[in-house]
Amino acid sequence: MSNTPRTDFNSQVIDEFRANKGVLGGVFEGLRIALLHTTGAKSGAERVNPLAYRRDGDKVVVFASKGGAPTNPDWYHNVVANPEVEVEVGADRFKGRAHVAEGDERERLWSAQKRDMPQFGDYESRTRGRQIPVIVIERA
Repeated sequence: MSNTPRTDFNSQVIDEFRANKGVLGGVFEGLRIALLHTTGAKSGAERVNPLAYRRDGDKVVVFASKGGAPTNPDWYHNVVANPEVEVEVGADRFKGRAHVAEGDERERLWSAQKRDMPQFGDYESRTRGRQIPVIVIERA
Protein backbone atom coordinates (compact mmCIF):
# COMPACT_ATOMS: atom_id res chain seq x y z
CA MET A 1 0.00 0.00 0.00
CA SER A 2 1.19 3.48 -0.74
CA ASN A 3 2.07 6.10 1.81
CA THR A 4 -0.20 8.62 0.13
CA PRO A 5 -3.09 10.01 2.16
CA ARG A 6 -6.57 8.72 1.44
CA THR A 7 -9.88 10.09 2.51
CA ASP A 8 -11.32 8.32 5.53
CA PHE A 9 -14.22 7.13 3.39
CA ASN A 10 -11.98 5.68 0.67
CA SER A 11 -9.74 4.12 3.32
CA GLN A 12 -12.72 2.34 4.86
CA VAL A 13 -13.94 1.11 1.47
CA ILE A 14 -10.47 -0.13 0.48
CA ASP A 15 -9.96 -1.87 3.82
CA GLU A 16 -13.39 -3.55 3.63
CA PHE A 17 -12.76 -4.54 0.00
CA ARG A 18 -9.47 -6.25 0.88
CA ALA A 19 -10.77 -7.87 4.06
CA ASN A 20 -13.71 -9.41 2.14
CA LYS A 21 -12.04 -10.20 -1.21
CA GLY A 22 -13.94 -7.49 -3.02
CA VAL A 23 -17.35 -7.92 -1.38
CA LEU A 24 -18.70 -4.70 0.10
CA GLY A 25 -21.71 -3.83 2.21
CA GLY A 26 -23.55 -0.61 2.90
CA VAL A 27 -24.15 1.67 -0.08
CA PHE A 28 -21.90 -0.55 -2.23
CA GLU A 29 -23.65 -3.84 -1.43
CA GLY A 30 -24.22 -5.82 -4.60
CA LEU A 31 -22.16 -3.45 -6.77
CA ARG A 32 -19.12 -4.47 -8.76
CA ILE A 33 -16.26 -2.45 -7.31
CA ALA A 34 -12.61 -2.60 -8.34
CA LEU A 35 -9.60 -0.85 -6.85
CA LEU A 36 -7.66 1.11 -9.45
CA HIS A 37 -4.02 1.90 -8.69
CA THR A 38 -2.65 4.85 -10.65
CA THR A 39 0.52 6.92 -10.60
CA GLY A 40 -0.05 10.60 -9.86
CA ALA A 41 0.31 12.75 -12.98
CA LYS A 42 2.09 15.51 -11.04
CA SER A 43 3.32 13.80 -7.87
CA GLY A 44 4.36 10.41 -9.22
CA ALA A 45 2.84 8.91 -6.05
CA GLU A 46 0.64 5.82 -6.06
CA ARG A 47 -3.08 6.49 -5.75
CA VAL A 48 -5.83 3.93 -5.12
CA ASN A 49 -9.48 4.57 -5.95
CA PRO A 50 -12.51 2.29 -5.49
CA LEU A 51 -14.57 2.45 -8.69
CA ALA A 52 -17.61 0.78 -10.18
CA TYR A 53 -16.56 -1.43 -13.07
CA ARG A 54 -17.85 -3.78 -15.69
CA ARG A 55 -16.23 -6.55 -17.70
CA ASP A 56 -15.76 -6.49 -21.44
CA GLY A 57 -14.40 -9.94 -22.15
CA ASP A 58 -11.07 -10.11 -20.28
CA LYS A 59 -10.95 -6.31 -19.92
CA VAL A 60 -12.00 -4.22 -16.94
CA VAL A 61 -13.88 -1.02 -17.76
CA VAL A 62 -14.21 1.95 -15.38
CA PHE A 63 -15.99 5.27 -15.76
CA ALA A 64 -14.71 8.74 -14.86
CA SER A 65 -18.15 9.90 -13.73
CA LYS A 66 -17.16 11.77 -10.55
CA GLY A 67 -20.82 11.50 -9.57
CA GLY A 68 -21.81 13.80 -12.42
CA ALA A 69 -19.46 16.67 -11.54
CA PRO A 70 -18.58 19.08 -14.36
CA THR A 71 -14.88 18.10 -14.20
CA ASN A 72 -13.08 14.77 -14.57
CA PRO A 73 -11.80 13.03 -11.43
CA ASP A 74 -8.10 13.29 -10.55
CA TRP A 75 -7.55 9.58 -11.18
CA TYR A 76 -8.58 10.08 -14.82
CA HIS A 77 -5.74 12.57 -15.36
CA ASN A 78 -3.37 10.08 -13.74
CA VAL A 79 -4.44 7.32 -16.16
CA VAL A 80 -4.05 9.58 -19.19
CA ALA A 81 -0.55 10.64 -18.06
CA ASN A 82 0.48 7.13 -16.92
CA PRO A 83 -1.59 4.37 -18.53
CA GLU A 84 0.30 1.58 -16.75
CA VAL A 85 -2.05 0.74 -13.87
CA GLU A 86 -2.81 -2.00 -11.40
CA VAL A 87 -6.29 -3.33 -10.71
CA GLU A 88 -7.81 -5.32 -7.85
CA VAL A 89 -11.00 -7.23 -8.65
CA GLY A 90 -12.08 -9.51 -5.84
CA ALA A 91 -8.98 -11.38 -4.70
CA ASP A 92 -7.30 -10.93 -8.12
CA ARG A 93 -4.66 -8.21 -8.50
CA PHE A 94 -2.98 -7.55 -11.84
CA LYS A 95 -1.04 -5.01 -13.85
CA GLY A 96 -2.75 -3.51 -16.85
CA ARG A 97 -2.59 -0.90 -19.54
CA ALA A 98 -5.44 1.60 -19.80
CA HIS A 99 -6.82 3.53 -22.74
CA VAL A 100 -9.68 5.98 -23.11
CA ALA A 101 -12.42 4.42 -25.22
CA GLU A 102 -13.65 6.47 -28.15
CA GLY A 103 -16.25 6.22 -30.89
CA ASP A 104 -18.20 2.97 -31.17
CA GLU A 105 -16.25 1.30 -28.36
CA ARG A 106 -17.12 4.10 -25.91
CA GLU A 107 -20.75 4.23 -26.98
CA ARG A 108 -21.20 0.46 -26.62
CA LEU A 109 -19.63 0.34 -23.15
CA TRP A 110 -21.28 3.53 -21.89
CA SER A 111 -24.72 2.46 -23.09
CA ALA A 112 -24.33 -0.92 -21.38
CA GLN A 113 -23.25 0.74 -18.13
CA LYS A 114 -26.23 3.10 -18.13
CA ARG A 115 -28.57 0.18 -18.87
CA ASP A 116 -27.15 -1.96 -16.04
CA MET A 117 -26.57 0.86 -13.54
CA PRO A 118 -29.10 3.63 -14.27
CA GLN A 119 -27.43 6.03 -11.84
CA PHE A 120 -24.74 6.53 -14.50
CA GLY A 121 -27.39 8.10 -16.72
CA ASP A 122 -28.18 10.43 -13.82
CA TYR A 123 -24.48 11.32 -13.55
CA GLU A 124 -24.42 12.07 -17.27
CA SER A 125 -27.37 14.48 -16.98
CA ARG A 126 -25.60 16.42 -14.19
CA THR A 127 -22.25 16.94 -15.95
CA ARG A 128 -23.18 20.22 -17.66
CA GLY A 129 -22.17 18.77 -21.01
CA ARG A 130 -18.97 16.95 -20.00
CA GLN A 131 -18.65 13.60 -21.75
CA ILE A 132 -17.87 11.01 -19.09
CA PRO A 133 -14.67 9.19 -20.09
CA VAL A 134 -14.78 5.40 -20.35
CA ILE A 135 -11.48 3.71 -19.49
CA VAL A 136 -10.67 0.21 -20.74
CA ILE A 137 -7.95 -1.76 -18.95
CA GLU A 138 -6.24 -4.76 -20.51
CA ARG A 139 -4.03 -7.12 -18.57
CA ALA A 140 -0.36 -6.43 -19.17
